[in-house]
Amino acid sequence: MNSTQLEQNFESKLAKNETIEPKDWMPDNYRKHLIRQVSQHAHSEVVGMLPEGNWITRAPSLRRKMVLLAKVQDEGGHGLYLYSAAETLGITRNELIDQLLTGKAKYSSIFNYPTLTWADIGAIGWLVDGAAIMNQVMLQRTSYGPYARAMVRICKEESFHQRQGYEIMCVLAKGTTEQKAMAQDALNRWWWPSLMMFGPTDDKSPNTANAIKWKIKRESNDELRQKFVNQTQPQAELIGLHVPDKDLKWNEAKKGFDFGTPDWDEFYQVIAGNGPCNKARLTARQKAHDNGAWVREAAASYAKKHMSTVAA
Repeated sequence: MNSTQLEQNFESKLAKNETIEPKDWMPDNYRKHLIRQVSQHAHSEVVGMLPEGNWITRAPSLRRKMVLLAKVQDEGGHGLYLYSAAETLGITRNELIDQLLTGKAKYSSIFNYPTLTWADIGAIGWLVDGAAIMNQVMLQRTSYGPYARAMVRICKEESFHQRQGYEIMCVLAKGTTEQKAMAQDALNRWWWPSLMMFGPTDDKSPNTANAIKWKIKRESNDELRQKFVNQTQPQAELIGLHVPDKDLKWNEAKKGFDFGTPDWDEFYQVIAGNGPCNKARLTARQKAHDNGAWVREAAASYAKKHMSTVAA
């Protein structure tokens, strides 16, 4: 087929909600968009282990420690699924990691904030993973097959993470005055960064239009942000916590909440590398990469030896 026919075949598959598979022809810009999005998602899962891993040794009970260990392990697995999906687009794992470590590739801005108290672990599970689920449920229907299939298991596990976080906040909110204050403080600090997780407003997002056109995303940044606020505010009210937004109020006409504007200057500063923990996060990833060099070398040596044996 010529280029016009290939393009028409690609568009026809999208129109019929058929998935695009690795061996299918796809426009270069579609492939580039997916590499950027899937790799950013993978990097976010792996870097996202750091703020929570910091609390494994300080969890307040054995049960909390076991649950947090399981959650951090899940995040590592999510990174593996997503790196594997990205590799089907013709980029190597080494290239993906190099892009992260050199700052060429981004990860979610939310993971550049510190976890100051145990309540932050609850806020991350409830708010951050809750926002992630808003994004990820629709990705189970994304147009690229390997990405969509990876998201099925990821969404199931993220739902567990969200419930784990909300349970922590519920317990703290029903606890002592100091515990409830700690939960409220965590909500105050994580609320606005969580809203920023959805990305800039639609009119300022350079990637949203193509993502919707190619059915990589099914809903826009602003639509997802609205759904998150609508879901989360009643959850906060139920346990006696208050969303830190003086502009938050119910709008009967749109059957949803009106809410304030995040500090977009802060958002752009964080994604530019100037957040509270940007340098620490990349330093930790670089150290882990360097310390794991011997494992990669041993695996490559074993594979080479195994292939030589098979060939003989």
